[in-house]
Amino acid sequence: MRKGAEILADELAVNGAEIVYHVPGESFLTALDSLTTRHPRIRSVSCRHENGAAQMAEAYGKLTGKPGIAFATRSPGATNAVNGVHTAFQDSSPMILIVGQVKRSILEREAFMSYDFRTMFAPMAKWVGQIDDPARIPEFVQRAWATALSGRRGPVVLVVPEDVLEEKCDVAPSARPAVASHAGAPREEDLDRIFAMLAAAAKPLVVVGGSGWSETAREDVQRFATNLGLPVVTTFRRRDIIDHRLHCYVGEIGIGSNPTLLAHIREADFILMLNDALSDVNTIGAGYMEGFTLFSIPRPRQRVVHVMPDHGDLNRVFQVDLALAADNDATARALAGRSATPRAEHADWTSTLRATLMKECEPQPCPGAIDLPGVMGWLRERLPEDAIVTNGVGAYATWSQRYFPHYRLHTQLGPISGSMGYSLPAAISAKIAHPDRVVVEFVGDGCFQMSSEELATAVQYGVNIIIVLFNNGLYGTIRIHEETRLEGRVNGTDLTNPDFLLLAKAYGAHGERVTCTKEFAPAFERCLAAGKPALIELVVDPEAIHCRYSLSDLRARRAARVPHEE
Repeated sequence: MRKGAEILADELAVNGAEIVYHVPGESFLTALDSLTTRHPRIRSVSCRHENGAAQMAEAYGKLTGKPGIAFATRSPGATNAVNGVHTAFQDSSPMILIVGQVKRSILEREAFMSYDFRTMFAPMAKWVGQIDDPARIPEFVQRAWATALSGRRGPVVLVVPEDVLEEKCDVAPSARPAVASHAGAPREEDLDRIFAMLAAAAKPLVVVGGSGWSETAREDVQRFATNLGLPVVTTFRRRDIIDHRLHCYVGEIGIGSNPTLLAHIREADFILMLNDALSDVNTIGAGYMEGFTLFSIPRPRQRVVHVMPDHGDLNRVFQVDLALAADNDATARALAGRSATPRAEHADWTSTLRATLMKECEPQPCPGAIDLPGVMGWLRERLPEDAIVTNGVGAYATWSQRYFPHYRLHTQLGPISGSMGYSLPAAISAKIAHPDRVVVEFVGDGCFQMSSEELATAVQYGVNIIIVLFNNGLYGTIRIHEETRLEGRVNGTDLTNPDFLLLAKAYGAHGERVTCTKEFAPAFERCLAAGKPALIELVVDPEAIHCRYSLSDLRARRAARVPHEE
């Protein structure tokens, strides 16, 4: 006989759970206690806010390919965790959120902190299940694990009433489940069609994105593109899929992309899209945040092959020439294994796009006393290749997006979902998962204050991340919108910030303030040597609002009635 809490803890252990993120709540205390007493190897990380716990679990899933586990108590704990679940859904990250619920006897009576979480989470999760019988906990956990990892990966929510965790029953422990097989490989006739369209194309393009990339699939895609002289772009916040030193890598599509690259992509006549759902973010082609404009809807002008692990993402928005539900690893292996003759025309096209990227990476003048392109260049030279970089949401992220290259897989964590406050929880999660690797967080002053309380979590658990905080006193992205859409009228984007240096020290972290370029390198070295979490505040001129233009540039364009196009 085992309590439901003991069964739940045992099932998480059977499936290979390594870390559980949570804010402790009365509705699942017995589950935490069972994890601690029965499976001490599973780390328990107590966070300061359920959003932080959920985002840490999401980042773990994105980084490792295994479901990140978070616990939240009933509302408002569960409602606080919604943001992390939404991030996991849009970013295709495997995650399981376990929500403690009121006792079964008072369900449907508007009990204290109770809510119908199955209804609430349904639109943003792959599956939401409520466990009303402790004997069914093994079944639900196994299904949750498999669902999070099957097809297009994503979040699952399990709701467990408090008394289900307390009730004892006699149910056999599960065996470790077999690894679920993925979608199949492309058929030979499908490969024949792909290579025939490729041979007929003058300006082909390979687009890679999505989650769940393995080192093997990455190597296969890079070999396929290199052998045939094909250009490859990565989708938004997936820049680490391709080694930026390779000639085949030509840049990134999505928010803040190089306008010259987007112009070239419109010239392409064949698109091979691998493992990305072709969302609005990754099809911005005209205007600021105007999605689904890079390729025409519903029928793109180019011939398009779209490969995804799930049928649900195929032909959903774009009607393509060949839609394949196939495993990413198997597809990459099949592409790399096919014999084909490289074409000089394709190599020339790739060189044109590569030259565009090289020009894009050339440091440009930066307003203010801190040379942000120079800082990014110094960091790239200083950091090891496997250093993990996280960022949240804001115009500040364009500086690292443009000037910080990635060489290794799983070195970038950023939310496609547009979730501010993501980068600090993600950095903490990354450092816990990989304590031997350097983890650097890029964050804006507005973004940081949406999860800054998790700095206490980092200090408590000795998670020695380095926070590089861009302080320009603005909600930068929204100020850009105000300058371009509201004739410069400001409605709440000016920020009165705390003293970030004192705040870091109050939490027990190391703090540095940088006001000019020459101060950055020694400050960063002191952070590396501090032996504790560290924060570097960059006092950034508001003029340096974006890597492509200043505030003055925006105002000059507005005065000249020039449309804002990126």
